[in-house]
Amino acid sequence: MAFLVDELNRRNEHQLPRPKVCYYYCHNDETGQAIHILSVLILALLEQLAGLKRTFYEWYKEKQASGILEPATSTRMLEQFLEGALVTLDRLLFIVIDGLDEKTPRLKIVLSSRPEEEILEQLDQVPRINMESNANRDALIVQHTVEGQLSHLSADVKALVTETLSRLAQGSAIWAKMVVELIEVREIRALGPMRLFLNELPLPGRLSSLYDTLLLRTSSNDPENQNLATMALALLAVACRPLSIQELAWAVTLAASQNKVVTVSALGQLVDHQRVMSLIHPFITRIDFADTRKRQVQLVHQSVREFIMRKWSHLQGTASSQALDQAISHHSMETLEAFILDICIKYLLLHEIGSSPLFSEEQIAIEELPQDADLFGDRESFEYDRYCTWETWEENMIRYDPTERGFGEFFVYASSCWLKHFGATESELLLSLAEIESLCQVGSIRLHNWINQNCRPDCAIKARFEFHSPLYDPLGITSLYGSDSILRDMLMNSNFGEDKYLPATAIAAADQVLQWGDLSRLRILFLDGKLKHQLQNLEFFQLTIRQWSNIGARHHDWEVAFGLVDYVLDTLVEDQWGNELLCVAARAGCMPMIERLLNQARHNATLRTELLRGFQSIGEAILENHLDVVEYILSEEGFEAHLHYLNSHSESQCSAFWFPAYNRAYTRLTVVERQHWYESSRVTPTRTTGTSLQG
Repeated sequence: MAFLVDELNRRNEHQLPRPKVCYYYCHNDETGQAIHILSVLILALLEQLAGLKRTFYEWYKEKQASGILEPATSTRMLEQFLEGALVTLDRLLFIVIDGLDEKTPRLKIVLSSRPEEEILEQLDQVPRINMESNANRDALIVQHTVEGQLSHLSADVKALVTETLSRLAQGSAIWAKMVVELIEVREIRALGPMRLFLNELPLPGRLSSLYDTLLLRTSSNDPENQNLATMALALLAVACRPLSIQELAWAVTLAASQNKVVTVSALGQLVDHQRVMSLIHPFITRIDFADTRKRQVQLVHQSVREFIMRKWSHLQGTASSQALDQAISHHSMETLEAFILDICIKYLLLHEIGSSPLFSEEQIAIEELPQDADLFGDRESFEYDRYCTWETWEENMIRYDPTERGFGEFFVYASSCWLKHFGATESELLLSLAEIESLCQVGSIRLHNWINQNCRPDCAIKARFEFHSPLYDPLGITSLYGSDSILRDMLMNSNFGEDKYLPATAIAAADQVLQWGDLSRLRILFLDGKLKHQLQNLEFFQLTIRQWSNIGARHHDWEVAFGLVDYVLDTLVEDQWGNELLCVAARAGCMPMIERLLNQARHNATLRTELLRGFQSIGEAILENHLDVVEYILSEEGFEAHLHYLNSHSESQCSAFWFPAYNRAYTRLTVVERQHWYESSRVTPTRTTGTSLQG
């Protein structure tokens, strides 16, 4: 051991700053006690670092003033001083202790550390206790802290604080302690103010300072390291799910490349996942370094997320003010969403993803096969269970690996989650419209690849839902998933004559919105931008009525869609398609459209004339057996003439189908309505195929 001490001193002689070596030799007497070891180690430090002498002197006097007359005789006091001195040390320190077995034959050594990869590798064969988050332990710590520091509060207020902090602690005792200290500083006592404080729960200033210190320490105060760490934590703060080590490293590497990388293979050569993880290890939950593709990396606590949001806001130039606490959540979250969205889009625009298909011919064939591994065994595994998760449902399904197709480690997340981030980014200034158009170009391999992956987020070869890429283009995707402002920006500024869009892009987008989207988007498509003329016609309303008939229950409020007819009343009169629209609605039994048209016609003579121009509306309703439509139309003045058209053509208009419906409709009229019907249409008793039409 003496040789080791000399060798360490020799090797470090010319290093700047020069590392320090402290050593101690235990003997089989009282010198093996902890108090002696600590005393000698501290003395060695004081001799080698003269600046510590004043610090030790002030510490000694402070302890004496507090009532501890001989702090140098207290093992606990010396431990505290040594720990504090080591924190401030600006160089390497070697501690060499010889003969620990001389101290006691039952020696036990306990090492405490965060689960860093390098340390775990060195302690691979050493027994370990992994301290995972535990709700019961959190509750005990919080209860003890509240009773000790907030004993002056009433019982109901203490109960509220204890319950809330226990639920939110998630293993972070230091967070719970600092929140209690903040309550103590602010002197909150009443139940109402306390509930308000706990609902907002600001990040304690001391904890924010601690996180800043940790970030500087892990990054070695190097700007590039700090930038990488901040980007990694920002990704984790806003990610839709836990990331794998590889996913996080690939995403951070792409973000740091500053648009200099254009291929997946080139990006892969730059990835250094060990460096990334070493920079953020204090801020993440315990991870399994043996499986770098397991989805496991996430922030250790909600307070870290708040810290990153604040830091990100400052990096983006948000001014610090009293209103910052209120504005920071929305502003930071949107910029973080835009940050991860930009990474996802740039990744999906890499060369390989737009040049090679995701699935081989063999995998396409496999998709058509039953996905359970046991094709001839018990079929119970195919039974539907409404309560099982997708992970359980897909447990035995055949899977594929996009990395084998050269798509890299971040392809699955980017494809599966970019649409969620797309919808959360409201400002068009944070996005590149050209990149969205390239990513969603109609008929492209790139569009086909990410859509195929999007409906297979866990890489089971059987898709979870229908998502047919030939039906989509940039406008269709943005109409379904983008924000209102981004959709308006696209409608105003895109060149729809390019081959990136479907030929009838507006009607195609409207069709997708009617089936799957938010119907309020129809209003934007219908009224804003360059394409509104493509929708302000009969074709759009025919499509709306058709989808209402097919999937009416999917949307709770169709008035948003049918109300658009109010904007084209003059057009449908001028171009003479109002009556045809009424007939289409009558044939489909679409009362929302019929009611709107006829209500508007009561106050619009020209519209009324257009709706009365033909005689088919009642006949269309009768042929499809929509009695409510027949009754409603007949209640409107002026439609009696349609009955004469029906009667005079009864034998040539599928009487076997419409006479029974006609008869049922007639019998539901009041006596006055029957008389009016009879007089206006001059009905005569007839007899056709055994059905009596009374007049």
